[in-house]
Amino acid sequence: MNKELDFSNFSLLDLFSMEVKAQVAAINNNLLALERNPQPKTELAALMRAAHSIKGAARIVQMDNVVSLVHMMEDCFAAAQAGKICLNPDAIDVFLRGADILLHIAEVCVTNPNIDRELQIQSLIAEIIQIQSNEVVPLLYSQILNIPDPSITDIDLATQLPLVANQEVSQSSHSLSASTVTEELRTNHNSVMRVTTDNLNRLMALAGESLVEANWLEPFANSLLQLKGSQTELSGLLEKLEVLLSQQDINSHVREILSGARQKASECRQILGDRQNELELFSQRSVNLVDRLYRQVVTTRMCPFEEGGQGFPRMVRDLARQLGKQVKLEIIGKSTLLDRDILERLEAPLTQILRNAIDHGIESPQERLIAGKPEEGTIQIEVLHRAGMLFVTVSDDGRGIEPEILRQEIVNKQLTNAEMAVQLSEVELMEFLFLPGFSTAKSVTEISGRGVGLDVAYSTVRQLGGIMRAVSSLGKGMTFSLQLPLTLSVIRTLLVEIAGEPYAFGLTHIERVVVLSRSDIQLSENQPFFMLNNQPVQLISARQVLELPSPAAHCEWLSAIVLSDRQSIYGLVVDRFLGERNLVVRPLNPRLGKVPNISAASLMDDGSPVLIVDVEDLVRSIAKVLSTKQINQVNQSHRQAITTTFKRVLVVDDSITVREMERKLLENKGYKVEVAVNGIDAWNTVRSGDYDLVVTDIDMPRMNGFELTSQIKTHANLKHTPVIIVSYKDREEDRLQGLEVGADYYLTKSHFHDNRLVQAVIDLIGEA
Repeated sequence: MNKELDFSNFSLLDLFSMEVKAQVAAINNNLLALERNPQPKTELAALMRAAHSIKGAARIVQMDNVVSLVHMMEDCFAAAQAGKICLNPDAIDVFLRGADILLHIAEVCVTNPNIDRELQIQSLIAEIIQIQSNEVVPLLYSQILNIPDPSITDIDLATQLPLVANQEVSQSSHSLSASTVTEELRTNHNSVMRVTTDNLNRLMALAGESLVEANWLEPFANSLLQLKGSQTELSGLLEKLEVLLSQQDINSHVREILSGARQKASECRQILGDRQNELELFSQRSVNLVDRLYRQVVTTRMCPFEEGGQGFPRMVRDLARQLGKQVKLEIIGKSTLLDRDILERLEAPLTQILRNAIDHGIESPQERLIAGKPEEGTIQIEVLHRAGMLFVTVSDDGRGIEPEILRQEIVNKQLTNAEMAVQLSEVELMEFLFLPGFSTAKSVTEISGRGVGLDVAYSTVRQLGGIMRAVSSLGKGMTFSLQLPLTLSVIRTLLVEIAGEPYAFGLTHIERVVVLSRSDIQLSENQPFFMLNNQPVQLISARQVLELPSPAAHCEWLSAIVLSDRQSIYGLVVDRFLGERNLVVRPLNPRLGKVPNISAASLMDDGSPVLIVDVEDLVRSIAKVLSTKQINQVNQSHRQAITTTFKRVLVVDDSITVREMERKLLENKGYKVEVAVNGIDAWNTVRSGDYDLVVTDIDMPRMNGFELTSQIKTHANLKHTPVIIVSYKDREEDRLQGLEVGADYYLTKSHFHDNRLVQAVIDLIGEA
């Protein structure tokens, strides 16, 4: 049964505003579709329905000028549907201006019910009549429509309108009641209620805390399982003691006490077992329930991309006509869900990219024909989710950017010298487009050419925790790729340990993670660095940047996060990696002010706090420390690498962090390691190669670790290949399932740090 929407707190002007906004969106979309559809019967019918709905709602709130405008629009659409007139682009411009006026009235009528757009409405009605008659109409508005003098002051609607939404207002045979508007709102919208952002954020925080609290039950249930094991051992010992004493000549009273103790221990074991089973079931139900609650709360912050991008087709159409170009906008993934805050803040960057594409990218129709392209250019926006991230791609089929012209512009603006400019790759050249004040436009126009657009777009995307890239194909077009978190409330992070405390880095800010041996580190002017893709990366300790105590001892292997800004790339040395986690972002208390290098906080699964690093701020701090030349050395001991005969190991994990950690760990022990990103990839790889060992995760897309292990162990040629399952799951049921499908070892990922993984590999296939 559908829940009825409560409109009792809405005034009639509220309802009118909601109705007009919804119908104007439909008018805009269908008007734009008219230009591309040679037989627009469906679009014209939709336009007539939208105009009729607005007319009925306007009668209720006594906005006669709006009634007159939409009545003329409706008549014109009916004439076009009957084939009496043809709506060309100039006519559509008139109706689009009418839609703009209606939208403005809807946006301000609640606070200003006496809004006066009479003169503009008069002018538009005259133009619509001209469209219908195909001749100039010099008559005055009052003569055309035979209405009272527009100088007469409108009735004060604020004092005349009732405020109860379900009260009907009778006007004429064509009038609509408030209940009719309500019904149409139900038809055109999902049920809506007003919730403040603060309330929603508090609800999100509570859902996150509930998730943490529910996760606490699982380790508690596990501790009871351990207690049950100890109880079983105690009962066994008592039984052995009773057997032993039965062979001795002891007092019958002592034997009776011992027998009672054994019986009591057995009862306790039974009760504990029953309660432990019930607690485990409760834990599973609680985690499932809280997880559903949490996901539902997250969903309340989401909306489809088309809700925020519905103005883009109109903007592209109007700007293209202004520049004398023909441009078609395609949007793929309109229903893709985004965080409302992200969608709102993305509007400005995407608008700037679209304006640049129309002004700079798409050629004139004549140029396109000469180049062998269709007269109409195409701009495409694609929105999709991939690997827990949001990807937005804006591409056009225009002229692109000439790399050599861009290279020369960089030199002319003295951003680098000619010798260095020649060595810049195309990817590096594109990065200059995002610098403040940089532009390749030959002249400044109202649309672009001032060099302030892409810089602002880039900064906005970075503030959202995302990255932005540009790729040009000369003569074929330009592509801008934006990678962003799915929501600002929950972020995917890499957890690391620094000075015994956990810190979280947003994955979108991390270039990559590396594990370095001391021999990989070199010195230049007393500053440590290592080579990555033939590029030197300066190393600095996270402890030094965050002003934390230095470690007492130096390890042979260093864990580092590679971070970068537009000019530099750095390697931040941390104590160890803890893995990837989704964290609910909790803002810091505003009384703390801006905490250096920290943006927010969150809670771990066990309820302990974790700080989320402000990577932008941290990179500035790194640059400041490096400028002092007082760098704590991170390579105070060296080790010569040993060359050995390799044994081949296949590592399977969908987490790049875990894959790289396992690969480095085993390669450093002399094994030759290859990786697969999921179960299907591994199954195809292991059948086509010769591996001594497979190390696999459990939870992976397409084929999980249990299924992969079962496939290997039932294959005629692979059944003797050892398999080690490495997972975060540490429950006895998971261990048993892993061993049942044929795994030779079952380890948890915490064993990366105590050498048990390496020892298990040695046990199965020997040293490398």
